[in-house]
Amino acid sequence: MKKKLLNKEVFKKAPLVLLALFFFVFVLWAQKDQPSAKASENKTSQEAGAKGNTVKPSPESITKGKKLYGFDCEMCHGKNGDGKGDMASDMKNVTDFTNPDALKNRTDSELFNVIRKGKGEMPAEGDRAKDADIWNLVNYIRSLAKKQE
Repeated sequence: MKKKLLNKEVFKKAPLVLLALFFFVFVLWAQKDQPSAKASENKTSQEAGAKGNTVKPSPESITKGKKLYGFDCEMCHGKNGDGKGDMASDMKNVTDFTNPDALKNRTDSELFNVIRKGKGEMPAEGDRAKDADIWNLVNYIRSLAKKQE
């Protein structure tokens, strides 16, 4: 008698367990097939960097880049871009943008990607800025070396 009751309880619980297992497998499968939004944004940014600078270095572009520089770069690279910002003393190899040799072998695309993704101790700008803003920043950084020539 106890055996029959035990079998009935097992048969009552089995469909619930199978349903839960099916649901769990379905959720895992659905997540695997979804492309992440982050991946598509990164691909877009990589494509933007690969295309080359799409913003011409104009006074307006340089002014916009200078504003972004003041928010995100000045603390390490310094107000004038000389690599002597307030936080630079704790870091190694902070680029001096006023030295024309510091950037002469770097393309605008390389600078774009370093700003977007970060490098070494430099944090990534990531999604906080639009591609055009980063190109403006590249134009401003290039202008710092030209002021010294």
